[in-house]
Amino acid sequence: MSEWRLEDEIEAYYRRGDERERLTRNARGRLEFARMQDLLRRLLPGEGLKVLDVGGATGVHSAWMAADGHDVTLVDPVESQVAVAARLPGVRAVVGDARELPCEDAVFDAVLLMGPLYHLTDRGQRVRALAEARRCARPGGLVAAVTINRTAGWGDYLLFKAGGSDKGLSAEASLRVIREGVLRHFDQGLFTTAYLAHPGEVAAEFADAGLEDPAQYSVQGFPGLIPELERLIDDPEVRGHLMEGLRLIETEPSLLGAGNHLLTTAVVPA
Repeated sequence: MSEWRLEDEIEAYYRRGDERERLTRNARGRLEFARMQDLLRRLLPGEGLKVLDVGGATGVHSAWMAADGHDVTLVDPVESQVAVAARLPGVRAVVGDARELPCEDAVFDAVLLMGPLYHLTDRGQRVRALAEARRCARPGGLVAAVTINRTAGWGDYLLFKAGGSDKGLSAEASLRVIREGVLRHFDQGLFTTAYLAHPGEVAAEFADAGLEDPAQYSVQGFPGLIPELERLIDDPEVRGHLMEGLRLIETEPSLLGAGNHLLTTAVVPA
């Protein structure tokens, strides 16, 4: 039995099932999903890989990776989400925690943490999760992790206010998150307890986990905060232009923290 467990409010949030459609129900989610597919398809080190999707929830990313021909194992701490993911073709799904993965050493060609670092508010636990990913990846394999940028809560607050609602996130809380990084579930009703990071902070945590020289990619970039994104993402011509532009600026150091999400990757040393 693992010594680790999710905070009650985090587990309750994911048991609600709201996240199952988050990447498809609005333009911001669809852009995030499209960009993650685009980035990972370019960054995964080959075809027919053994991929570990840590904190993969109901398998929104595992599904397309399995369809692409990869051998996918999903690990998630929420049993109800694992039950859904287990029904996906080509996906093995097991209950487990990012801080103590139920996997042998050096097994996977790629280990992905597409959400676990969001909810580890303690730095030591984030480094532990990254070290576990490194342990399970073979030498030369890829470790990739997504984090929420420090300014994301503030950007969301401004977007909500522009639309006529704060959705439960107060002005005070949005500014405190910029200063401190921790968003607490009692501050708002939109999400749950989460840690929002600076890009340099994430790179330092990778290094402390033995993952040197990480590369970083802005996922949605500042275009993800455009209020009229719905019209942009649903116009095929404009969508193509948007995706190409995001590729051009995805590694610009001055823009890494300007959008909601950041992808950090590193190759496991031999």
